[in-house]
Amino acid sequence: MLEQWIHDWGYAAVAVGAFAEGETVLLAAGYAAHRGLLHWGLVAAVAAVAATLGDQFFYWIGRSWGARVLARFPRLAVQFPRVESLLRRYPHWAIIGVRFLYGLRIAGPIIIGMAGVTPGRFALFNTLGALIWAPLFAGLGWMFGQALSVLSGQVQRVEMGLLLLLILVIVAWRLVAIHRGRRGQEPH
Repeated sequence: MLEQWIHDWGYAAVAVGAFAEGETVLLAAGYAAHRGLLHWGLVAAVAAVAATLGDQFFYWIGRSWGARVLARFPRLAVQFPRVESLLRRYPHWAIIGVRFLYGLRIAGPIIIGMAGVTPGRFALFNTLGALIWAPLFAGLGWMFGQALSVLSGQVQRVEMGLLLLLILVIVAWRLVAIHRGRRGQEPH
């Protein structure tokens, strides 16, 4: 059932996820590609196109309505000095790299649009960044799948060990709670 859903909707999920902050979706899609449920090349291509379009969309929001967006979403205003500083010091690298910086995947293009970067320059370096980002994260998902299959013989032992550890932690927690409860009932 889940495999059929991934087969039917996997690329659409990659597109939607990559349009916004999609690292987790792309890692999962890379893993699904390793399992043969999706094609790795299509995962990377769909993610690159969707990520490019998503960042272009957010860039135009910043370019068109930047001040209103900052007023409406104050957390963006907090990120503004950081992105603007990166743009001043490393103008092209900032456009490429903003998608790799935690918390700036959506805020970054909005702020770059507000900062007056020309549409052509943003489109060029945004596309280049997406062409690096998409295969990188899809590849990491693929490698995770590879590592998991290598460890699959040991997974059952690890799962049993983790289950035993979880049971011990729960028992210890309950014993401490019971002990504290009894101490609270004793007369002083």
